[in-house]
Amino acid sequence: MGDNILTAINNIVKFGAYDLRGYASKYLNRINAVGEQLEFFIKDALANSLDLPQNKKEVAYSKVFSYSGNQNNPPDVIIKESDAFEVKKIESPNSALALNSSPPKDKLLSNDIRITNACKNCEKNKWAEKDLFYVVGHAIEGKIKYLFFVQGTCYAANHNVYDKIHSPIKKEIDSVLDSLGLEKGETVELGKVRKADPLGITELRIRGMWQIQNPLNVYKEFCKIGDTEKFHLFALMKKEKYNSFPKEDSKKLESNRDVLVKDIKIKDPNNPARFIEAKLISFKEK
Repeated sequence: MGDNILTAINNIVKFGAYDLRGYASKYLNRINAVGEQLEFFIKDALANSLDLPQNKKEVAYSKVFSYSGNQNNPPDVIIKESDAFEVKKIESPNSALALNSSPPKDKLLSNDIRITNACKNCEKNKWAEKDLFYVVGHAIEGKIKYLFFVQGTCYAANHNVYDKIHSPIKKEIDSVLDSLGLEKGETVELGKVRKADPLGITELRIRGMWQIQNPLNVYKEFCKIGDTEKFHLFALMKKEKYNSFPKEDSKKLESNRDVLVKDIKIKDPNNPARFIEAKLISFKEK
């Protein structure tokens, strides 16, 4: 077995506890913010360390991750020689994802100016790109209501789509702020660019702040939450990505009667006239 999104989902289902405060009080030291608790929960799921005490978690992380980031620069974590993950906590079930000054990413690129040198050089072998998963978590009073793992290439368009919009607008924003005697980066709402990508799910608020629709809304045809009192999990990725993981990991997931794995077709984020084959994984707490 490897350390990947499939084993992480298996770990979350097996753990069976979705109260972040209870999890933090038992397995974390002095971590009170729900956003941080959620990030640790995802890291622990990926590292198979959910039920380990804090002092042993760090050892597990060092074995599994090549990079663990900070709040200001994506991603939040990278599995060694494998995928990157960006964790987003939202306040209400259908909230859009605030991406701040970084546009959506279909993949993590090493030449992205928004990532740190430590991230670019986190592995012995130089890397050019990595598959990226967004992990959206909705929690109320510390209890996780749902998690949604979505592969960037199912969700976001190519980097060039956003860069062509972002670069010239940023210059205009800086010019306007300068004329107003304001510092660059100050929060001044000048307007919006709606439907900035082919799927029409991304907008740029004209102060350099990006946001993208909640994947629960984007894929509402396939992903529905019935009992809001129960924890739900969804994971969406390209079929070829799913098939790239070790067979023993996918078989273990598929053999779990509480987990549903199905083939679906979704619109290509770069060309909505074209459909791509994808895998949807879903789980609901009993």
